[in-house]
Amino acid sequence: MAKPSTLPVALIQDRDHGSREANLANIEDRVAEAAKRGAKLVLLQELHNGPYFCQHESVDEFDLAEPIPGPSTEQLGALAKQHRVVLVSSLFEKRATGLYHNTAVVFDADGSTAGKYRKMHIPDDPGFYEKFYFTPGDLGFNPIDTSVGRLGVMVCWDQWYPEGARLMALAGAEMLLYPTAIGWDPTDAQAEKDRQRGAWVLSHRGHAVANGLPVLSCNRIGHEQSPMDAAGIDFWGTSHVLGPQGEIIAEASTTDAEILMAEVDMGRSEHVRRIWPFLRDRRIDAYGDLLKRYRD
Repeated sequence: MAKPSTLPVALIQDRDHGSREANLANIEDRVAEAAKRGAKLVLLQELHNGPYFCQHESVDEFDLAEPIPGPSTEQLGALAKQHRVVLVSSLFEKRATGLYHNTAVVFDADGSTAGKYRKMHIPDDPGFYEKFYFTPGDLGFNPIDTSVGRLGVMVCWDQWYPEGARLMALAGAEMLLYPTAIGWDPTDAQAEKDRQRGAWVLSHRGHAVANGLPVLSCNRIGHEQSPMDAAGIDFWGTSHVLGPQGEIIAEASTTDAEILMAEVDMGRSEHVRRIWPFLRDRRIDAYGDLLKRYRD
C-alpha cells in the first residue's frame, strides 16, 4: 500500500500524573482523542510513565525499570493496534540486573513492535543525573521502518548532537523524532531561561535544515520538585513540529497539557533536497577528524 503524501501527527505534551497507572491511563485517553482527530503517528514525551526521577541519584529508582518486552510495551502495543496509529514511546528499560537503558520503543499500527532505540548521549548535569541510571545505547543511529515511513527516533540529550541527526538521515530516515524532558531551573533569570529554550528550539530547526527533514519533538510540562532540596525543574513544554527548512508547522505552549496536531508533507524533503543538495556537497574525504574527541 502506498504511503500518504501528507501524514497527520500528534504530540502528547503532558505532566506527570503521579503514578505509572495514572500516566498510562492518561496516555490511553490522549491517544484515543488524537486518533479520533485523525492522527496516524503519535509521539509521547521522554520517560512518560512517571516523574523525571533523574534529579537525584537513588538506587530505589531502579524499581521503576521494566523489561522490553514487558507490561508497558504490551499495553502500549495494544493501544497502537486499537487506534491504528504508529506510537512512539519512551521507557526505562531493565535489560539485565544492573544494566539499564533509556529506550524509545516504536509500535506499528498493527500493535507489533517495529523497533527500539537506546539513548546514545547520556547527560550528567545538576538536576539531570542520568549517567547514574542509564548505560549509553548500543543500537546505533538506525531508523525504524513503520507503515507511515522510516523514523529516525532519538531521545532528549541526543537532540544537541548534529552527528546523530546526520547519521539517521544518511540511513534513509524520512523524519526525526525526539521524546524529551527538558526545562528550566526556576531560580534562573528570565533572560537565561529564554536563551536556553531558544537554543533548544534552534537545535531542532538546525537538524531539519541540515538534513532536509521534518522534525518532531515532544516535551513535558509542569514543575517537578527535586528530592535533593534543590529548586526542581520547570519543564518548558514547547513541543513542536518542523518542516524540512526548519519552518515551525505547529508549536505547543510552555505550560499547558495539549495534543499538538499537525499535517506533515512527506514529499517536501524531495523538493528541499533538490534545491539545497547538502548531502551531495558533503566533503566526506575531509571529515576524518570528527572521530577525534578534540583536535589538539
